[in-house]
Amino acid sequence: MARIGILTCSNATQDLGCSSAGCLAALRKRKGAFADYPQDQPLDLIGIINCPGCPTLTGTDKLLQRIRALTEFRTDAIHFTYCMKALCPFKEKYKTEVEKEFPNVKVVIGTHQEHITPEEYREKVKKLFNQQRKTMIDVILDKNVDNKR
Repeated sequence: MARIGILTCSNATQDLGCSSAGCLAALRKRKGAFADYPQDQPLDLIGIINCPGCPTLTGTDKLLQRIRALTEFRTDAIHFTYCMKALCPFKEKYKTEVEKEFPNVKVVIGTHQEHITPEEYREKVKKLFNQQRKTMIDVILDKNVDNKR
């Protein structure tokens, strides 16, 4: 049995509302990066964690603490989600650090199948992040939040 953990991009999950449904479907159906596991080997999802965000002075340390939360449950592999693969400029650094700290855990960059190129994906996600939206300051300043003005 392969015991798998998934690392998601906190920007995609927290800011854009990604539920990881595509990643979980790929795991269940053994598609994308999960197709590489032997068909006779059951796949067991141990947990899903978020990346702590783009690194600061403690970014890698925070990531390793979160990874440790999975490895304590005998995780065999950590999959970085497709969001991490396509968007994260630090994925290789993170992969190296995880492999160094947890040498018995396989790190796989990717989860579900790619339906568009990483470049196209980045452009679409960039548009989501940059779309005009109301924030708390609009409520505080009472700026047309309820569209009655």
